[in-house]
Amino acid sequence: MAMQKTVKNKITLAGIGVHSGREATITLRPAEAGTGIIFHRVDLVPPVSIEAVAANVVNTRLNTTIGKNGAVVSTVEHLMAALRCFGVDNAHIDIDGPEVPIMDGSAAPFVEAVRSAGVKTLARPKKYLVVKKPVTVTEGEKKVTIIPSRFFKVSFAMQFSHPAVASQFRSMTLAEDEFAAEFAPARTFGFLAEVETLKANGLARGGSLDNAVVIGDEGVLNPEGLRFNDEFVRHKILDTVGDLSLAGCPILGHVKAIRSGHDMNHKLVRELLARTDCWKLVELVERTENDVALPIAVHDLAWSKA
Repeated sequence: MAMQKTVKNKITLAGIGVHSGREATITLRPAEAGTGIIFHRVDLVPPVSIEAVAANVVNTRLNTTIGKNGAVVSTVEHLMAALRCFGVDNAHIDIDGPEVPIMDGSAAPFVEAVRSAGVKTLARPKKYLVVKKPVTVTEGEKKVTIIPSRFFKVSFAMQFSHPAVASQFRSMTLAEDEFAAEFAPARTFGFLAEVETLKANGLARGGSLDNAVVIGDEGVLNPEGLRFNDEFVRHKILDTVGDLSLAGCPILGHVKAIRSGHDMNHKLVRELLARTDCWKLVELVERTENDVALPIAVHDLAWSKA
């Protein structure tokens, strides 16, 4: 039986918010089974707790922001992707500001922190949202679809009218080691020509070459260049993993995205959850051979309806 997980030990990280420009410290703490992922704005009096679920998403412009009772926590997607990578279902996250630190612009610092702290298995089965029928959201040239699959998989096609980005496509089946090495290090990116407009609208105030890939007229401005030739689409996949984790439980389905972003990802989750005929909750039952438990692999699971 696939069981729920939490972080084994406390994890503390600090840094600046890419949009707010404010310093913040976050501390992840273990949580009991069934808790879910909950952010706690400990800088407020009284503190406000915000569950990391789609119903609490209040903004999706250039990041995913959750909110409740007037309090918000923005840019949750990279941290949520790291937790999804390790199968962490339950955690308390204390934060003393309105935005999760951007760190280096990727999910790698969060992945390394969770790996160092360790993950603890809890005594309650994990439930998966298994897609039964396709669900699609379309807006102009943007489209995102989720179809049935025995894996959580993301295929992403992106295109910008800039020679440094152009067209990129990549597909990924979520697996801890591959995601940690090949996708978590991919950094957020933006165009130099848009920076002043973004700052005038209260965004990108903490952005720099230290926490984002910046694209100028002639190409990438970061002295070290790109971490991957297709770093842009890898980061889009990272964001998709984080955004879809707000479904409230792990999804088994294949996401096919064309020019999607946080807004489209959120709309897909909301549409999927609303279409109750298109999914079911299940527990994954681990098979055994000669009374010896086999490692859980999605392609070799028996299914039991939750």
